[in-house]
Amino acid sequence: MPTTAVLYCRDPLDGRRTDAHFAGEARHLRAAGGKVLLLDHDALLAGNTREAVSRIPEGAGALWYRGWMIPTARYTALDGALRERGAHLVVDPERYRRAHELPGWYATFADHTPYSAWLPTEPGEVPDPSALSALAAGLPSGAAIVKDYVKSRKHEWAEACHIPDTRRPDALHRVVSRFVELQGDDLAGGVVLRAFEDFVTPDAGPAEIRVWWLDGTPRLVTAHPDSLCGAVEAPDLGPLRPAVEALDCRFVTTDLALRADGVRRVVEVGDGQVGDMHRDADPAALVSLLTEAQADPAGLRGRGGVW
Repeated sequence: MPTTAVLYCRDPLDGRRTDAHFAGEARHLRAAGGKVLLLDHDALLAGNTREAVSRIPEGAGALWYRGWMIPTARYTALDGALRERGAHLVVDPERYRRAHELPGWYATFADHTPYSAWLPTEPGEVPDPSALSALAAGLPSGAAIVKDYVKSRKHEWAEACHIPDTRRPDALHRVVSRFVELQGDDLAGGVVLRAFEDFVTPDAGPAEIRVWWLDGTPRLVTAHPDSLCGAVEAPDLGPLRPAVEALDCRFVTTDLALRADGVRRVVEVGDGQVGDMHRDADPAALVSLLTEAQADPAGLRGRGGVW
């Protein structure tokens, strides 16, 4: 059986150790017989790609990544630098982009997620009011949220996330402008407007759950990392499975929320390599997915899974 090798972010203060946020997961990987390799995430984001991979041994082969988010351009550079050293990422850059950025996954999940429209923009660039109004014109109702291709600022809900009425150009421009300002250089891809849907907290369980899919099969269900409650019951994921399979990405997360009418909706899709776990989730369960996948590099699609 091939040894599972995972590239973790190193501790910024001690380059010989795994970042504390991922240290528990790395311990489980070692206990399972896997190999922990360390990436300098700060150097990667700064564009010093060869420095970032300097601790990766030559000929390391196929590597999973588990760590902080990486912009798609930097992820591509990372894969290129690894290939110069006889290694490569299990998830290729195109599939990473497809799962990580909303324009990559939206069409596949359009029936399961709020209506969305977007404009490519650079960090610090706010679309003019007329462009924003045109973007909002296709939304099915007046309310929306703003985000970039990857993240929102939901913790600044009224200031930089929720737009009560997109038909008011001044309010629309004000919230989007504040969002762009707060995102700063971290703004990913562009500005996205998503139709507002009324989500509710179930009587039991977290408001949002995260489903971890491996090769099109749901293998793990956890509470969303921001949830107060960690206990989760797996919902019926049958209706969602064809969309995940159609996305054709090896390791994917889908964040699901319960709409007021009782329908589970996809609020976010992501690449599982950069998905955070709830504090009550068992990191050993995630490690077991990666070790199983490494033992079967051709993929698990079609085996039926656990649901």
